Amino acid sequence: MVRFKSRYLLCEVCVPDRSSLQLLEDRTIYNTLRAAVNRAHGDYGSALFNIGVIVKYLNAHTGVVLIRSRKKHYRLIWSALSFITCLENRGQKVQCFLNCLHVGGTIRTCQKFLVKYNRQQLHRMLPACKTDAEKQEVRRAILSCSLSNVREEEADEDGSDDDGDEET
Repeated sequence: MVRFKSRYLLCEVCVPDRSSLQLLEDRTIYNTLRAAVNRAHGDYGSALFNIGVIVKYLNAHTGVVLIRSRKKHYRLIWSALSFITCLENRGQKVQCFLNCLHVGGTIRTCQKFLVKYNRQQLHRMLPACKTDAEKQEVRRAILSCSLSNVREEEADEDGSDDDGDEET
């Protein structure tokens, strides 16, 4: 059996109005990305895109998108991101651009980077807070932003999976 190596592009959808992020769906991102690859790289790019590109994760609240592609061709997908200027969903066009934050070999490395990136963003928000209540809320968010919570959840899931699988 042959294993295909993948690369994961962790991208952020940057829009002027954050409420328009709620309109996004993974198939919208997929179709827009496919059209951008076709415009930028023609039939060759379209063929490579159809082989192994998938939108693995989309968070419509934060605008974070995780795109999986084959390791050999991820640069082709990455270069087409700059040609995306708007997303169309449900008859509405949303002006935006995709900012590639990280390229990783596994979803886990992308998650680790995202935790670190979110923590940096919260530290940048702290000086801009005007009231003490806002500062306390940002500090609480910074403290809750750690991989130890994720590791504990994974350990709980692993423990629950092993209970019913043992043979006597």
